[in-house]
Amino acid sequence: MAPNVRVIHHPLVQQKLTYLRDKHTHHREFRKLLSEITALMLFEITEDLPTVEIEIETPLEKTRSTILASHVVLVPVLRAGLGMLDGALDLIPNAKVGHIGLYRDEKTLEPVEYYAKFPSTLDQSVVILLDPMLATGGSSSAAVSILKKHRASQVKCLSLVSAPEGVKKMYQDHPDVPIYTASVDRQLNERGYIVPGLGDAGDRLYGTK
Repeated sequence: MAPNVRVIHHPLVQQKLTYLRDKHTHHREFRKLLSEITALMLFEITEDLPTVEIEIETPLEKTRSTILASHVVLVPVLRAGLGMLDGALDLIPNAKVGHIGLYRDEKTLEPVEYYAKFPSTLDQSVVILLDPMLATGGSSSAAVSILKKHRASQVKCLSLVSAPEGVKKMYQDHPDVPIYTASVDRQLNERGYIVPGLGDAGDRLYGTK
């Protein structure tokens, strides 16, 4: 496995992943689980964020306490990444939000940017890319390249399920970007789906086909 990958084995994360994989999970429950598992995984991804001490006053006395020293920007990849945003904002309500939209060119099969909008503080922030599936790695790699083009220098990727092919692609293109995932599955099938995977995250999230 690539050295930039961290698999989160926490029992609560793995239990929620099991329910997300189950084909009988209704899209309403899928949406809730996706939000919950994102929040749980963010505990791991944010453990090394820099902090600073400030002075506050409790009901009893003044004291010094800790807050985050850096800005956080959450960037979901449209459209499935939007399902992770609420869970992330529940944990980091002061985070700013950017968006990246990509589609796959039918001839070249390469990802093409159709939308990108970010806060002006991107270059001063820890940027967390939200994309539930790291399959071929093409979209995630393109998204990171877009972020770097906009001067992001501290990027982390959060994906629920990853394929070895996607992990390899990301390490080749962006070895400086850590990937946090709940599982590295067996492989991609002939249609480019992660197996065993959980299907199309966007379709399951929104009840589409």
